[in-house]
This record gives sequence, C-alpha cells and structure tokens, in this order.
Amino acid sequence: MGGTFDHLHDGHKILIKTALLFSKKIVIGLTTEDLLKKKKHAVKIENYKTREQNLKAFIDSIGHLNRVEIIPLNDPYGPPVHEPEYEGIIASQETYKNALKINEIRESKSFTPLIIIVIPMIKDRNKNILSSTALREKL
Repeated sequence: MGGTFDHLHDGHKILIKTALLFSKKIVIGLTTEDLLKKKKHAVKIENYKTREQNLKAFIDSIGHLNRVEIIPLNDPYGPPVHEPEYEGIIASQETYKNALKINEIRESKSFTPLIIIVIPMIKDRNKNILSSTALREKL
C-alpha cells in the first residue's frame, strides 16, 4: 500500500490492520515531500519523519512491526510497477483508481496483476468521511 498517512487516523489504521490480516509481510510506500507539493493544504502536512514515526509507533503498538517495511514513495505507483513479485494491494475507495492503473502498468510489462482489496471510506461520529485533507482543513 502507499499513501501520505498524514495525521494518522482510524481510516489509516483499518487499512493497515486489513493488510496485516491478508499478508505475511506488507510494504508501505510513504509519500515523500516532493510528491506532496500539489496536495491540498500541503503546508499543513506533517513531515516525512513524523509520519514515518507515527506509522511505526502504531504498527508496533499492535505487535506487527517485524512484518512491515516502510519505504519512501517518490512516484504515484511505487515498486509494484517495477518489481514483479508483489502480489496484492490494499486501497481505499479514494485510491482504487491508482490500484487499477498499477495493474494496467504491470500487465503492460507482463507482470501478474495484483489482487486489489478495497476498504470503504470510514466516517466519524458526525457522519463525515475521515480524511487527512479534512483534518488539515480544520487546522
């Protein structure tokens, strides 16, 4: 999976827990600052190190840090478009189109398409979709 994982929230945590349910090992591509310059409210995005530390702390708290590798994500598609051994991808409804594009690129290289697991968007107590963008807007 890949993403910004800014202001780590319950939606992110469900995404990670789901990946751990279906995988022996997961790779999280953590978006670098260079890739985030055009993102909405970019100046309010936590820096890479903070986002990485928050991910590690959460994953360690649920006892699975040894099964996770966090790597810098410098392009929208990451290693699965370059390395054939990837088997699946966890996506949110928001990132599903990227997962389809990754499979399109993989197929053009004669790689096996990834199994795509899509997680629905999570809502907060007020029935608003949980998103880092919404959290940044409140800041």
